[in-house]
Amino acid sequence: MKFKNSFIGIIFFSLLFSSILLGGTTGKIAGRVTDAKTGEPLPGVNILVDGTTLGAASDLSGDYMILMVPPGNYRIIARMMGYDPQAYEQVRVSIDKTRRLDFKLSEKVLELGKEVTIVAERPLVQMDLTSSEAVIGAETISMLPVENFNDVVNLQAGVVEGHFRGGRTGEVMYMIDGIPVNDAYSGNAAFQVENSSISELEVISGTFNAEYGQAMSGVVNIVTKEGGRQLHGQATAYFGDHISSNKDIFWNIDKINPTYNGQLTLEGPVWPFSSDKLTFFATGRYFNSDGFLYGKKVFVPSDSSNFQSGPTRTDAWTIMSQGKIYPFNDETAQKLIDEAEAIPMNPSQRLSLQGKLTYKPVASEKLSYEILRENNEYQNYVHEFRLNPDGTYRYFDEGIKHSFSWTHVFSSRTFGTLKFSHFNKNYKQYVHEDPYDAGYVSEIRLQDAGSNAFYTGGLQMWQFKRKTQTSLAKLDLTSQVNKYHQLKFGLEYKKHKLWLHEYQVILDEPGRMSPITTFKNNQYAHQPVEISAYFQDKVELDYMIVNAGFRFDYFNPNGSIPQNFQEPDTSPTDAAKKSMQFSPRFGLAYPITDQGKIHVSYGHFFQTPRLDYLYTNPEFDIFELQSTPAPPPNSVLNTIGNANLKPEQTVSYEIGLQQQIMTDFSVDVTVFYKDIRNLLGTEVLYTLAGIRYARYINRDYGNVKGVTLSLKKRQSEGIGASLDYTYQIAKGNASDPNSAFLDSQAGREPTKQMVPLDWDRRHQLNLSLTFVPVQYFAMSLIGRVGTGLPYTPTYQTTRAIVENSARRPIVYNFDFYSYRDFKLANFNLSLFLRIYNLLDRLNELNVYSDTGRATYSLASLSTGGLRPQGINTYNQYITRPDFYSAPREVQVGFEFEF
Repeated sequence: MKFKNSFIGIIFFSLLFSSILLGGTTGKIAGRVTDAKTGEPLPGVNILVDGTTLGAASDLSGDYMILMVPPGNYRIIARMMGYDPQAYEQVRVSIDKTRRLDFKLSEKVLELGKEVTIVAERPLVQMDLTSSEAVIGAETISMLPVENFNDVVNLQAGVVEGHFRGGRTGEVMYMIDGIPVNDAYSGNAAFQVENSSISELEVISGTFNAEYGQAMSGVVNIVTKEGGRQLHGQATAYFGDHISSNKDIFWNIDKINPTYNGQLTLEGPVWPFSSDKLTFFATGRYFNSDGFLYGKKVFVPSDSSNFQSGPTRTDAWTIMSQGKIYPFNDETAQKLIDEAEAIPMNPSQRLSLQGKLTYKPVASEKLSYEILRENNEYQNYVHEFRLNPDGTYRYFDEGIKHSFSWTHVFSSRTFGTLKFSHFNKNYKQYVHEDPYDAGYVSEIRLQDAGSNAFYTGGLQMWQFKRKTQTSLAKLDLTSQVNKYHQLKFGLEYKKHKLWLHEYQVILDEPGRMSPITTFKNNQYAHQPVEISAYFQDKVELDYMIVNAGFRFDYFNPNGSIPQNFQEPDTSPTDAAKKSMQFSPRFGLAYPITDQGKIHVSYGHFFQTPRLDYLYTNPEFDIFELQSTPAPPPNSVLNTIGNANLKPEQTVSYEIGLQQQIMTDFSVDVTVFYKDIRNLLGTEVLYTLAGIRYARYINRDYGNVKGVTLSLKKRQSEGIGASLDYTYQIAKGNASDPNSAFLDSQAGREPTKQMVPLDWDRRHQLNLSLTFVPVQYFAMSLIGRVGTGLPYTPTYQTTRAIVENSARRPIVYNFDFYSYRDFKLANFNLSLFLRIYNLLDRLNELNVYSDTGRATYSLASLSTGGLRPQGINTYNQYITRPDFYSAPREVQVGFEFEF
């Protein structure tokens, strides 16, 4: 009841500000209409967005503006009695941007005047852009060799493997149609939107406006398609396989390891309603891949081999392979490996469904309902299980999202949007779902083999299950109060429900799990709440554009804190503190010519740490490390959460120049700096009994500085291209929040100086080329080149004093896409070819710390040439397929439009 009354109050309060409106999913068209002969302004001219109900009339100064235009390509028409009509075609409108179109109308010479048509070119310089961002439309995405929207995001300047301008992962806000969809537990996107559903993708890697919160590094804003006025469908299918000569590294790569994909999309009006009243958009996709990392089923978890006599007495070893016992010798061991069944160790299956209904009863009202559902099942490669692949975890990830949106137009210059959404995310991780499953065996089987040897039995013993629910109510208001000021105001209420249960399967315990008071069994349920508000003013003057605003964020963690950290497991607790903060945002764009501008931006950005870190180890269990088995997969041994964590903070600055060169080229140079504080880290504490443990606190820090350079060629004469270069230095005191505790356990002093972060790629170059010689045929190529990421070298197991003081080898990759269209009556058939890793490059993504290479290690020198205590050789074990990028993959398919 309290929430209901509060929400009614929010609506009433917001309506008082009806001079303010929505952002994040629509753009604006504005300009001036003049007489072509005299140059005088023409009032009363009707400017219409063809095929929609959107439009406006020019005022006494000839100025007009059309708000609430969804992203896309449009035909814009200007009409007035006594003048020839004029139309712009292929006018691209983007999220939160103003598309400038000026009309010059000529008086009719004859009574039957002809319409003047102009093909609009998309501007290479966005004059009202006050920070760094990229806007990618559906047409561009369809031309690229990319599998999902994350591949598109990683092509943008300043983005390195999901890290935006040197920030940690989880610092990016993901939005679908203006609604945040981050999983509160992990910080990652909770849903994957299919490429065919995307109308426009906005990637903000620099500073961003006050309407965006709970992000420190960037924003990915996806606007999905709506149904059209005519029924339209598309069916797509492809088959793929990895084709590589590197069979010594990638087992079974010379066999067929298939990838299957099928997708169906339908859109159009809902009968019996008129074509522009109620429309639908629906798509479904099924994806299945065996992956490229294979193991051999030499062993099953219940096998029990014996290597206890040591490496000098191999004649006493016995091998149990799938229940059969063999005396050990080199020939038998190799034969068992060669003849064993190949098993995929990184397979994945995915089913996604999306539906959207849009209802426009009158021109001033728009209602929409959207549902997203996805199910993922996959496995991750674990090298130690390469000969015992049935012993690794299976992962199950499923989610469903409902959202409702109501947009009301108060006047030609003011509208508002009210949004509700609710999503569930369920995640499971186990080898067998039932802890009483006969497949579970004693964890001692993992100790049968020695170091540098593959497991010859046993399995991973933990079960991990969690659920996340997020309910959201969001109100946005926007108004173009006059020619120069567009004001925005928004309120958002978000409530999470987090439930988690993790435990180790212990065969001799009642219920096969330890009591909930022990570290081996953890469970919690929390319901944190977030409330936020923002105000923003976009000032558009002839000589300057300003985006200025501020944001308020409130967070109630709904957690508890021990009063006595010397006995945290038995201590009384206090309720965690609530937090709030204000963050100013400012951006300025200053046109220096009609084809160039300078922008400057500055902002404070706050983000609550991943909720996982607030509630880790909920019973605050502390124990002797020596007596504890392997830690669970999603926890850090002897570490407790902290519901009093403060928001992490980034202060960001940037200055940039964007200039059009000739007709089809542009250059964009941006220099940026980020000061990062209150990052998550750990403090080391001790109990009264002297047991060491860690607690998460805000202690880490860092900074990032760099420059991005972008060169673009507009698609013309059949050729389009872009080249993005990023130079950046990302440093901090720690890459991993657990670093201080891990250093303490290893007897090292925690890092007290700024060192390169794990994702500090100094140089990154991205290339995109498209070639469309004729309308029915096209090719595109994506290239990426980057310097190696840092690592910490070791010498004879002794770690270097300075962390991340060496570099891995350079990486590069090229992907290719081509299609050929065929017209079949009223249908269109397209055959396509996609090749990922065109050159079959073996990029060394991970390396051995003693050599800096993935190809070899010097650790064998310390073994005295003795064989590992297992059936593999030392060289077989150090051949790590997971240290390399994926081998070449070829996909062949078709797309049928009807």
